[in-house]
Amino acid sequence: MNNNSTATGYGVVLVTASSQQEGEAIAQALVEAQLAACVNLMPVHSIYTWQGKIHSEQEWQLLIKTDLTQFPTLEKKIRELHSYEVPEIIALPIVAGSQPYLEWISSNVKNEKSDGRQ
Repeated sequence: MNNNSTATGYGVVLVTASSQQEGEAIAQALVEAQLAACVNLMPVHSIYTWQGKIHSEQEWQLLIKTDLTQFPTLEKKIRELHSYEVPEIIALPIVAGSQPYLEWISSNVKNEKSDGRQ
């Protein structure tokens, strides 16, 4: 794999939602606000501990492609819309990627350095 330094700053943010409807609402809001270039949703089955009990639940996994300079704003927006007391919001950096795809992310996500303007 080619270590592409231009990938620095881009990432995937993982979020689980309680339902498809909640996941779609979060995804739509993030893309409309230009906090994400794309959000993929897929059903998942999660087994986790919450308040001392083991739970086994159907959830929806969101894979959010973004510029990680937007993470604080993205996290705030997710928290505003999310039904969970402690939602999963985990950012993973893209260490390498197709240059045209990274440019597409860049063109579809606000850039903090440009004061939110493209």
